[in-house]
Order: sequence, then structure tokens, then C-alpha cells
Amino acid sequence: MELGLVGLGKMGGNMRERIRRAGLTVIGYDRNPDVADVHSLKELVDGLRAPRVVWVMVPAGAPTQSTVDELAELLEPGDVVVDGGNSRWTDDEKHAEELAAKGIGFVDCGVSGGVWGLENGYALMYGGDPEHIAKVQPVFDALKPKGDFGAVHAGKVGAGHFSKMVHNGIEYAMMQAYAEGWELLEKVDSVTD
Repeated sequence: MELGLVGLGKMGGNMRERIRRAGLTVIGYDRNPDVADVHSLKELVDGLRAPRVVWVMVPAGAPTQSTVDELAELLEPGDVVVDGGNSRWTDDEKHAEELAAKGIGFVDCGVSGGVWGLENGYALMYGGDPEHIAKVQPVFDALKPKGDFGAVHAGKVGAGHFSKMVHNGIEYAMMQAYAEGWELLEKVDSVTD
């Protein structure tokens, strides 16, 4: 399988390496020419055989929207765009509708694992139509940890980023609870160790 990957920062760059280690072909594009395999989205799309899968790992909001807009003009019916950034789930619905009008599929994927994902694998929560998920499945399999865990098709478009939002809320609440618990333990004289 071939994959186009847009955004080769700390996570995107490590994801490219993990996918390559799994034996898949990845063509990466980044605004930083020092890390890019190609120098434009057009060159990335032209380097992939149809049906294409292009995974976007850029900041949420305007950067994602402009990337999706540009890809919509370059890709063809039957291709699939994956948004693996931290987009709002309602933006996913909008992107899916815009791309569907051109016959292009859309999958949203919440990705957790940070810089440790390269070695340990990434937790993946993805949403989209089963036919679009199937085109991306080899990439999900390459990115997730070994074994029968670490990835879930959470539901329709938007479900992946919604699940990731809940995942982050739980994680941050747990960290806050740990910090408050530690602070309480340090405040009393009776707890010495």
C-alpha cells in the first residue's frame, strides 16, 4: 500500500517512520523542505497510484481546512483523505460532506501516543464509512501497538475525534486528580513517606 502523509512534525515524522518499518510506502510532504520527500501537495498526489489515501497531520482549524481544500482539487473520485490531527468532530462532518461532493472519501482519526508512538504504537480512534476505513486499514494496522488492542472504528465520521476528545478529557482529569492528591499528602504533618 502507498500513503501520502502531509505534516511531518514530531508525530507525523515518527508516524512516517513506523509505517515504513511495517513495509508500506509513504510519500511525505511538509512545508519544511529538510524533512519532506516532495515539495508540494500536487507532487505528493502525482506520486501515488489511485485509489489514493492521503493522511493529514497538520494543526486543527485553518491549516487543516486549507489542506483539505487543496486536496479536494487534486484528488479524484475513489480517493480517501484522513484527518489525523486534533480537529473538532463537527469539522469532520463538514470536510466529509465537501469531499463527498467530489466522490472523495473522508476518515477522521484521533491519534494518541506522542513521540513514544514510534516504538510503542499509537492509540487510534477512527470514524467513517466502512468502505473508506477498509482502504486505510493497512495504515491503522501499521500504526497501532502489536496485538488485538490500540485501535477502534468508533463509528461514523466525527466519532474518531469525538472519542479522542473524551480520551483527552479523561487523561487531563486524571493528571489533575493525581496532582491534587499529591498536594494534599504534602500538606499534612502526619504523612511522612
